[in-house]
Amino acid sequence: MFRLDRTAFKIQRFEEATHQRDYWMQKTHEERLAAAWYLICIAWNLDPEKQHKLDRTIFSRRKQPLI
Repeated sequence: MFRLDRTAFKIQRFEEATHQRDYWMQKTHEERLAAAWYLICIAWNLDPEKQHKLDRTIFSRRKQPLI
């Protein structure tokens, strides 16, 4: 799917880094979301192809009192 090119990184000035934004703005929403999902999965050590569910033991919905 995606592959990280470790030789592509370098120290950049702010003006040079703005070209990255132009690159990603040329991509479709689906391509940008797919790349973001891939990076999230890599960071959290998840399988990008598998659908993950919310762990309800950690996150719960509480009723908010009316003001």
